[in-house]
Amino acid sequence: MTAVLRVMSALTLTLLAASLCCSLTEKPSNVSSPNIIIMLMDDMGWGDLGVFGQPSKETPNLDAMAAEGMLFPNFYTANPLCSPSRAALLTGRLPVRNGFYTTNGHARNAYTPQEIVGGISKDEILLPKMLKKKGYVSKIVGKWHLGHRPQYLPLENGFDEWFGAPNCHFGPYNSSIRPNIPVYNNSEMLGRYYEEFKIDIRSGESNLTQIYLLQGLEFIQRQTEARQPFFLYWAPDATHAPVYASKQFLGKSQRGRYGDAVMELDHSIGQILSWLKTLGIDNNTFVFFTSDNGAALISAPKEGGSNGPFLCGKQTTFEGGMREPAIAWWPGHIQKGTMSFQLANVMDLFTTSLALAGISPPDDRALDGLDLTPVLLQHTHTLQNRPIFFYRGNELMAVRLGQYKAHYWTWSNSKEEMKIGINFCPGQEVPDVTTHDQREHTLQPIIFHLGRDPGEKYPLSVLTKEYQDVLSWISPVVEQHKKTLVPGFPQLNMCDVAVMNWSPAGCEKLGKCLKVPKSEPWKCDWPH
Repeated sequence: MTAVLRVMSALTLTLLAASLCCSLTEKPSNVSSPNIIIMLMDDMGWGDLGVFGQPSKETPNLDAMAAEGMLFPNFYTANPLCSPSRAALLTGRLPVRNGFYTTNGHARNAYTPQEIVGGISKDEILLPKMLKKKGYVSKIVGKWHLGHRPQYLPLENGFDEWFGAPNCHFGPYNSSIRPNIPVYNNSEMLGRYYEEFKIDIRSGESNLTQIYLLQGLEFIQRQTEARQPFFLYWAPDATHAPVYASKQFLGKSQRGRYGDAVMELDHSIGQILSWLKTLGIDNNTFVFFTSDNGAALISAPKEGGSNGPFLCGKQTTFEGGMREPAIAWWPGHIQKGTMSFQLANVMDLFTTSLALAGISPPDDRALDGLDLTPVLLQHTHTLQNRPIFFYRGNELMAVRLGQYKAHYWTWSNSKEEMKIGINFCPGQEVPDVTTHDQREHTLQPIIFHLGRDPGEKYPLSVLTKEYQDVLSWISPVVEQHKKTLVPGFPQLNMCDVAVMNWSPAGCEKLGKCLKVPKSEPWKCDWPH
């Protein structure tokens, strides 16, 4: 029996339930430090949830989660691309501060493909490391995406356990040119995508979401039995192209294969919440659901989702690229069926988690996340009218303050990319807004009222008093931000084929080591 099968056979719901009966004779008592679960989806859009109006209504568990918790319709990511947004969540800092950006081109999105040399900086303090101060045990399940070289992996950055992969599940690859991505159990690989961990590109079949579900359930049970506070960062990637679902979900959705993946993730989330109730720890577990960036319209409709009424999608700083579905759930603490229109973002999860754990945030660095506990626990309370900054690479593209959003730069993607079929705003062209060249509007920003115009189609006239009033309100905020910003060292500038996943830790035991080619570093090319 392979290592992969041994792991999977040990993680069946039947055994979990049997073990529970034998090991827990009474429900755990509430403690001062609640368990924390952050569920981060991959490329899932605001419009993919029934509670946000998706007409096929195929997310009953997420809709029920919202009915039992608090919905955030004004929740944002920190970047319209996967790696920088994840770095922001775990550090509480904008990517331009924590180094997850590039200076190889102006306003370019960058991430961590397996040829990237960099990763999360050793100077950053990640959430799991902070939570250790109160005895939390932390596990990441799924996609890491903050660097795949040994010094950048989860166990080197505060996590105690990891089951998942360091990169996207692109492939399959010819191992002589580019290796398939490894799947790790803690510090050693168990196999690779498309090899031991199957993904059928043609049919879309893969049981990875089921594996990630069982990994999460087993970790929750172990920590409950140990009476140990835990942090679970559950980051499945089934809704990132190439999308996949297990056999029992394929063909179930009215929305095609992408919908199948959403349905399986929704089912899995329902299983996790149900498991918390079964274990009697639901009243002592804070759960937050969101996504890393907007739906990838370039992959739609077969392998991409919906951003609802919002403009464009992933890779852009329009609303569709950065406004995310978000639900907070904590029975007995968060009032059922509530909605908060507070402007919030993924960096708030860092600060809020620390507040829930009773830990002071680090005071030696600028933090961009706010503590949302007053909003969560006193649902009528609204925090100060904080800004939301929209960055693309090293450039501040836009700012939202209140109901208004001011664009200082506009760009969807280049004309060259459009000519080869890459379009981040299909069917949504807005003249002089979704531009295919980088246009600066610093002296006269394009301003939208998002309450009246969530689709960013009708800019305010610069001749109106409303425009002038908004400009005088937002301008000092932008000036202060730029004046005090200290960028981190850019981590996403250099690439090298020699740093790919040729010989990850544990490959020797499996006979999966590949020959490492000669190092030939170059400046990464980021076209968007």
